[in-house]
Amino acid sequence: MAGPIRVLVAKPGLDGHDRGAKVVARALRDSGIEVIYTGLHQTPAQVVDAAVQEDVDFIGVSILSGAHLTLFAEIMDLLRARKADDIIVFGGGIIPEDDIIELEALGVAKIFTPGTTTTSIVEWVEDHSRTVTAGN
Repeated sequence: MAGPIRVLVAKPGLDGHDRGAKVVARALRDSGIEVIYTGLHQTPAQVVDAAVQEDVDFIGVSILSGAHLTLFAEIMDLLRARKADDIIVFGGGIIPEDDIIELEALGVAKIFTPGTTTTSIVEWVEDHSRTVTAGN
């Protein structure tokens, strides 16, 4: 029997603003999803190492620093190198529409922009889960 959905919520880079990441992590947790929060200032390698070690289904990345193209690209490259590219990557932050298109081309499954409700994020994760959660 498959276990609950597991999501790693990450704050890579030098951005110190983690309120949004914590709000999303709590909403996911409140819906029954297991959440691992990496804390601030993680490198992409630390994020991928934690995701592989924790055997997560998703990595949710919060970036407000403007370094989204670089950080997401490195995370996606590291996942491929670790043969862990079955982990679904999504993210959020203040990201221009043109950059969202580029991130999707890199393999990022979804970018949530400011104003997205936590309910819609939880529903998206549940809809895109490869696992069957307890009670469904």
